Amino acid sequence: MLATPGAASADPQEAIGHELRPGQPYGGRERARDWLGSYLVNGQQVWCVQFALTAPDSGEEYQPGDELKTKWGTKIPDDVAANISYLLLRYGNTQSPDEAAALAHLLHSWTAAPRNQSDLDPTKDFSRIAYDVDAHYAKLPERAKTAVDGLKAEAAANRGPWKAELTAPDGEQTIGQAADWSLVVQRADGEGVGGVPVELAVTDAEVEGLNADGVVTTPKDGSPLALKVTPTGPNPKITGKLSAPAERPYVRQAVNQPETTQRVVSTGGEQELSVEATGTAVTAPGAVHVGKLDEESQAGIAGVSLRVTAADGSPTLRQDGTPLLGEDGQPLVLVTGADGTATVPGLRTPQGIKLTEIAPAKGYEEAFDEANPPSVTGTLKPGETLQLSLTNKPNTPTVPIHIPAGDPTPAEGGTPAGLLGGLAGLTLVAAFGTVAVRRRIGAGRQQ
Repeated sequence: MLATPGAASADPQEAIGHELRPGQPYGGRERARDWLGSYLVNGQQVWCVQFALTAPDSGEEYQPGDELKTKWGTKIPDDVAANISYLLLRYGNTQSPDEAAALAHLLHSWTAAPRNQSDLDPTKDFSRIAYDVDAHYAKLPERAKTAVDGLKAEAAANRGPWKAELTAPDGEQTIGQAADWSLVVQRADGEGVGGVPVELAVTDAEVEGLNADGVVTTPKDGSPLALKVTPTGPNPKITGKLSAPAERPYVRQAVNQPETTQRVVSTGGEQELSVEATGTAVTAPGAVHVGKLDEESQAGIAGVSLRVTAADGSPTLRQDGTPLLGEDGQPLVLVTGADGTATVPGLRTPQGIKLTEIAPAKGYEEAFDEANPPSVTGTLKPGETLQLSLTNKPNTPTVPIHIPAGDPTPAEGGTPAGLLGGLAGLTLVAAFGTVAVRRRIGAGRQQ
């Protein structure tokens, strides 16, 4: 509040607010005007809290002071002190004349309100006069009056102490894939506080929506802010800091003429809160696809049993880090399908994979060496499908002896009966043929 007690101030610089006319009389004098708003001191916007004392010089030196008290030196009630801290935090840098005038009015109302009617006696000097709350409110522009009521209600609802929490998702994330982390700022009753800027520092991750200064802002309705966090390494970590209202604000005391120059409170929060959360991330899962082929025809072989292990024979790992086992507790055994292929998805990457044939398919038994079964290895890379193949040599084909249907089975080492009969028939035919020829020859000779 700009006022001129016994000693005139050097060069007060009014910043944002409203001029009210006429001013409140005190010291037995009428006054032309009052200033409700902020001042600039060494380039910083500040707010006065001792009504009617000298307004601060724009180049005034200030030093840290004590806890803010009333003009009368009494303790400010806890709820009012918390209201002041909140309003300084949220509106201390306002560029709205209405908000600035409203904030200045509330500060004087809470720190220099009359204890009784005699405190408003216009004959009292600057050191003893109280702030005429009703008279100043009546002179405010309508929008500033609305701001007074709004700021007062907002402070009562959102005053400190606050708490902030940052939470990473349960379980492991996948590198390169975004997931929601939760950031919430809450007031004393557990309700969320909206519009709170939080400065983040990020390790092994990228956060969607960060501005150039690394700042995000909680939703206006106070709901938790869902941060889209994409890990870029195995140990994503986020730390954050935010300004929050302290339980009680502290003033700064003028170095020159501290008894006659107003104390000030500065813009910004009165305390800093910090948040931190860490997570873990793994590479994208991979899959193994195996094809079992006939060595000669390259056709798929169904029904081949293949054991899946790491390259060293230990169990392969799933994406969640658990071993890939069958019902028998041993490394999983695959059986190729009708097309001769099989696939195992959801495996951790990178890791070596080995497929070993443990039993041949029917028709491929001859080339199978149980002591050195066919196998193939490869390295599974993040997000990829490892293609593997194994070939099997088919058994050597055999030509069966054809035995006419119905012929009796010969004795071991003997000749089939049907074959003997056939030979006998051939002998008889040959014999009869010889006789006939002889007869024809003989008959010719007789003629």
